[in-house]
Amino acid sequence: MSDRRREIMRIAIAQDKNQVSGHFGHCEGYAIFDVEDSIIYRRDDLPNPGHEPGRLPVFLAEHGVNLIIAGGMGPRAVELFNANGIQVLLGISGNVDYIAQDYIAGRLSPGKSSCHHEDGGECDGHQ
Repeated sequence: MSDRRREIMRIAIAQDKNQVSGHFGHCEGYAIFDVEDSIIYRRDDLPNPGHEPGRLPVFLAEHGVNLIIAGGMGPRAVELFNANGIQVLLGISGNVDYIAQDYIAGRLSPGKSSCHHEDGGECDGHQ
């Protein structure tokens, strides 16, 4: 019997069609990847239940998500995800399947959030 612990995680990528969404809260849904020992063994698509402040971090935590990847989100949302034990990577774009593989392989570099909510600013017309 091995003493090695299995590394299991659940990644949610905010998506529009099969591309990473620029704003996680207003995306069509989430591509949910179940990963064990750096191998994706399942992908499900979870529809966005609607943008309601503070709801999505709890919703995704209830679905066992450990990491959210998106093009952008406001700083308050990042705080709420972190408070729910979910890591956040922003400034990401591309095909969600490739992004999941790049993350697992250690090739994904977060960038700057595509959303700018400072001082009540808007993100692509959304508050």
